[in-house]
Amino acid sequence: MMPSRVKLKRGTDGPTPMSTPTSSPSPTPTPTTMPMQTPIATLNTASSQHNSTTSRRKPKLTPPSGPIPLLLLTVLTLLILDTRSCQGLRLTNGGGSLSKGAAANKEQLNIGLIAPHTNFGKREYLRSINNAVTGLTKTRGAKLTFLKDYSFEQKNIHFDMMSLTPSPTAILSTLCKEFLRVNVSAILYMMNNEQFGHSTASAQYFLQLAGYLGIPVISWNADNSGLERRASQSTLQLQLAPSIEHQSAAMLSILERYKWHQFSVVTSQIAGHDDFVQAVRERVAEMQEHFKFTILNSIVVTRTSDLMELVNSEARVMLLYATQTEAITILRAAEEMKLTGENYVWVVSQSVIEKKDAHSQFPVGMLGVHFDTSSAALMNEISNAIKIYSYGVEAYLTDPANRDRRLTTQSLSCEDEGRGRWDNGEIFFKYLRNVSIEGDLNKPNIEFTADGDLRSAELKIMNLRPSANNKNLVWEEIGVWKSWETQKLDIRDIAWPGNSHAPPQGVPEKFHLKITFLEEAPYINLSPADPVSGKCLMDRGVLCRVAADHEMAADIDVGQAHRNESFYQCCSGFCIDLLEKFAEELGFTYELVRVEDGKWGTLENGKWNGLIADLVNRKTDMVLTSLMINTEREAVVDFSEPFMETGIAIVVAKRTGIISPTAFLEPFDTASWMLVGIVAIQAATFMIFLFEWLSPSGYDMKLYLQNTNVTPYRFSLFRTYWLVWAVLFQAAVHVDSPRGFTSRFMTNVWALFAVVFLAIYTANLAAFMITREEFHEFSGLNDSRLVHPFSHKPSFKFGTIPYSHTDSTIHKYFNVMHNYMRQYNKTSVADGVAAVLNGNLDSFIYDGTVLDYLVAQDEDCRLMTVGSWYAMTGYGLAFSRNSKYVQMFNKRLLEFRANGDLERLRRYWMTGTCRPGKQEHKSSDPLALEQFLSAFLLLMAGILLAALLLLLEHVYFKYIRKRLAKKDGGHCCALISLSMGKSLTFRGAVFEATEILKKHRCNDPICDTHLWKVKHELDMSRLRVRQLEKVMDKHGIKAPQLRLASSSDLLNHHHLKERPPLLGNLSLAASAQDLYRWSYKTEIAEMETVL
Repeated sequence: MMPSRVKLKRGTDGPTPMSTPTSSPSPTPTPTTMPMQTPIATLNTASSQHNSTTSRRKPKLTPPSGPIPLLLLTVLTLLILDTRSCQGLRLTNGGGSLSKGAAANKEQLNIGLIAPHTNFGKREYLRSINNAVTGLTKTRGAKLTFLKDYSFEQKNIHFDMMSLTPSPTAILSTLCKEFLRVNVSAILYMMNNEQFGHSTASAQYFLQLAGYLGIPVISWNADNSGLERRASQSTLQLQLAPSIEHQSAAMLSILERYKWHQFSVVTSQIAGHDDFVQAVRERVAEMQEHFKFTILNSIVVTRTSDLMELVNSEARVMLLYATQTEAITILRAAEEMKLTGENYVWVVSQSVIEKKDAHSQFPVGMLGVHFDTSSAALMNEISNAIKIYSYGVEAYLTDPANRDRRLTTQSLSCEDEGRGRWDNGEIFFKYLRNVSIEGDLNKPNIEFTADGDLRSAELKIMNLRPSANNKNLVWEEIGVWKSWETQKLDIRDIAWPGNSHAPPQGVPEKFHLKITFLEEAPYINLSPADPVSGKCLMDRGVLCRVAADHEMAADIDVGQAHRNESFYQCCSGFCIDLLEKFAEELGFTYELVRVEDGKWGTLENGKWNGLIADLVNRKTDMVLTSLMINTEREAVVDFSEPFMETGIAIVVAKRTGIISPTAFLEPFDTASWMLVGIVAIQAATFMIFLFEWLSPSGYDMKLYLQNTNVTPYRFSLFRTYWLVWAVLFQAAVHVDSPRGFTSRFMTNVWALFAVVFLAIYTANLAAFMITREEFHEFSGLNDSRLVHPFSHKPSFKFGTIPYSHTDSTIHKYFNVMHNYMRQYNKTSVADGVAAVLNGNLDSFIYDGTVLDYLVAQDEDCRLMTVGSWYAMTGYGLAFSRNSKYVQMFNKRLLEFRANGDLERLRRYWMTGTCRPGKQEHKSSDPLALEQFLSAFLLLMAGILLAALLLLLEHVYFKYIRKRLAKKDGGHCCALISLSMGKSLTFRGAVFEATEILKKHRCNDPICDTHLWKVKHELDMSRLRVRQLEKVMDKHGIKAPQLRLASSSDLLNHHHLKERPPLLGNLSLAASAQDLYRWSYKTEIAEMETVL
């Protein structure tokens, strides 16, 4: 309803109306659904049409047509007069005294107030406003100094009552025509209506429009939780009512109190349902450190069939957020689906309780959160809102930065002319948000968060229980939740669902499962139970039955059977630990039974066997072991999410081999060796030789030949090679060192290179001089040597376990391979691995994770898996078709994977004793021949090469030297090798013959006589040679170097039939020309040698 207003003229003693309304108030508009946003121009047009329509509907005051009692007529007259007098009181502030004098010169501070429409409550609103304004000067806190310069009285609070569902034109008229006309600086939006459905659109539109204009809003609306914040809530709004975050926190405190760790969230399409779900999730995340929550489901109910998701889940505690009407429909459907009763708890929000009206459809024992929305609470919040505004004005005006910023929305307009947004509104809002006013007794101050929500809130905890006369149900307050206290929740006695005397467990009722298994390490290991107690020790797992059903007689002694390992054994392993976690989380009991035929489950003659057969025939509820998922099995049973990935792998054994014959070459690659051998050694050799040859103190023979008393210095290219190799390998051998300074410096440089080279070489040689481990390196299951076993000679021996997933996969895709390996198949994985270790099998094919575990358990590290995994799949829990347990186990598996439980179990069970490189005990074992065979191979290669060089030496002396002696006139051979050059000279032949004679021994006296005679003649020849050299030297003739054809031939004098004549007939006075001619005769060397 838009009440008429009276405007006062300044400077008068009394109220002088500028326009006096004569008509009675118009009737309350009919509730309609208002759109969220409407163009302002359109709304103005609609407003004018609405006003004209309203004016046509004004009722006329006519006397009653029939007789009316005098008392009734008197009461009606008094009520009309009282209403008009109250309006005059509001507008004139009780008189005209404050409108005179100084009050007329003060700047006016105006605010707008929106309150719920009532027929008889206007007087209460005015009384509350008057008490709040007059109380500003009597406050116990800081004094409000702005009242000296500004006028803020009851007349400055422009009050309007709004219906439950006003039309958009009415909202626009109130905001644009009523409030902006008087330049309001804030709006108080105080509504206690609890219409959480689509009717909240009017509140959303009003708050959105105020935010668009930049006017701060201080609100207290009971259904604030029903507002879509992201879409329509004002960014300049302070909320005095408890927020949706407070309600969700209070609801979760109830769950924490009774240790209900898991719950579901159920909402309707009520406005703000997304905000409620988000608030619950954020609160759960905040509480994770001290209390772990699990949200099982989050359901938005659009039709009752949506609740079937709760039927199939483990949810026993539900948080409900909906309107009361929607909650009735939801709970009626929940009752039909048996989601109510003593095992189910429904915790509801304020929107369901509303005015504490309990519907008969609500189940007994419901819990909920609530806060006071009565008229008295509304009046109190109006007073708080006025205080917040006043203290915000005080802080704003006392700040020097705001000296030129007025608190007025003058020239602000909804029309095109004027400003469209108040510039100072956001600045003023920050001061309002930072206000802290004194709260009620034993309560904290009223303060706000950065989002404008109330920082501290108090909520009542309600319980739906039978009334005193047990005729109906009533909401009764059983406790209180205070956000500012450490122990936030205080609850008294509760009437539990189903009139139970104890709170529900909050989890599904315990159920029993028969679980079938087949042992396989490390997933399930079997070990005997304690023979005395018949129980499993802590590290032995749980009892499981290994006897078949027909072996368990009805009269069997259970205690005695537990001690008999043919009936019961202890099961442990990865799957058992996983089963224990499932049982703890889901709350079920179980019986573990081994499959009777001991098979995994494959199609055999058109029928399933093993584990899959038990599920197909519904002899068991679940299969828990390392059961691989494949398409054939999925066609007849239901699998859970895989808890471990696996595939088909191949295991082989490592056998000790020999050190590679080229191991000594492996520290450097081929390019490095070529660089050292071809470049470095050759460059160093030729540089040393060249520097020695060019050096004045080196290999220049002229300096030494000038002095005949000095023995000529001999240095050749081969001796340079000998020097380079000796330095490189640091060999302790006799070498001829160069005499030139430059060549010696180059030799030292080469020695430095050799030190660095050998250091690097020896440091890396140890890493390669190790025993090579030999194994069959298959690329995978599709390796050609396995797929076509007869293509390799001899054929490899490999197998698997029959009637397993691996066996069926090989049979399906590699038929030839499957037929071949039947002769090598084993009954268990342990037998297959043992056959690989002792050499009976070359490889064993099976599940990858199982083989990896067995490889890790081998202490000697003699096993290894090779190649890539084939047919990647996973292990899963198997259930009968359409089992109701699949979904709950899947959810728990995903949780275990997310929180790392599966990974921790894998690390615990999959690690073994084998560590790569951890074989210290082998370091003291003696080295076998094959471990350093490469050294012997290197020695053998050196011997063969030396033999080849010996052969070449014989070929040289027998065939090449004769011809080379005639052609080597420039002594070039001596540059290459002194030994070669010496072998081509007379002096060299003599030295060679001397060495041979020194070592020669005769076997008879005749030989000794001849030998003595030859030695004597040789000594005489040497004397004659020296005499000849002196004679030639006196004549200035250089003595030529005489050459021999073969010194060995000359020494074989006993084979000569006639001796050549001696040099005795050569006269000392012979001419130089004759001596010169003689020097070129090569036969003289042979004759002198014979002598």
